[in-house]
Amino acid sequence: MAETPLHRRTMHDIRLIALDLDGTLLDSDKRLSENNREALERAASEGVYIVPTTGRFYSAMPDVIRSLPFVRYAILINGARVIDIVTGKVLYRAEMKWDHALKIMEYLDTLDVIYDCFMDNRAWMTEALKGKIDEFSPNEHYRKMLHELREPVDELKAFVSEKKHSVQKIQFFFRDPSIREDLIRDLSIRFPAEAISSAVINNIEINHKNANKGNAITRLSKKLGFGPENVMSFGDGLNDLPMITAAGLGVAMGNASDYIKSHADYVTDTCDNDGVAKAIHHFLWEN
Repeated sequence: MAETPLHRRTMHDIRLIALDLDGTLLDSDKRLSENNREALERAASEGVYIVPTTGRFYSAMPDVIRSLPFVRYAILINGARVIDIVTGKVLYRAEMKWDHALKIMEYLDTLDVIYDCFMDNRAWMTEALKGKIDEFSPNEHYRKMLHELREPVDELKAFVSEKKHSVQKIQFFFRDPSIREDLIRDLSIRFPAEAISSAVINNIEINHKNANKGNAITRLSKKLGFGPENVMSFGDGLNDLPMITAAGLGVAMGNASDYIKSHADYVTDTCDNDGVAKAIHHFLWEN
């Protein structure tokens, strides 16, 4: 794609900014600060693509993000889908076969967890497990989101078996955050063909092996006519690691773990202190 007159070259020639939402662009109360919004708006006015990059499906993104007038593309469900918001066209997808997803759910039934799945851009959950959300989610914002966005069905495996549609993501929650790393290792051995990640300390997310935020930004940037070296990405969780390492400039939030920070090119301030805006100003306008 030809360079637009609006595009302003920076030290790193940033053409696209990919942003995780929870714990990154949004603060701890799921709000978009005015400073962050203004930085994104200014970058967009100079020809930089602003791309929300989230584990959520599109309609589950907060209104404050979906209403941003300068956002054209979104990376959804940890990279399972990339969409053109204006046309509704799916630019990339990587989803699990329904029968393979059932095998994963059967294993989860042996654990003390609650789980759901994303299918057809909606989130589904066995009704009895949805009744346990408060037991498994100590964070009030995640509790609210789970209650509001998980659609109950009598039994999830039977529902998936009946629909026979591809599954975009399976995620589950457990009581004790200290077992997360052991669960990730176990799942990686049992299901080596899947991408295993985590967004919060007591959840694990399972996607198709090609569904990750790094693959998604690589595909999208190529379609737009440039490479991942022209991408600046922001994240705080394990599911953000692929895009932090794939981007030419990977930025970890100040509230990210030391592990995520160690893989980033730059560490900014926290999500509650306008970390996104500060890093954009630093690299786009202060260098």
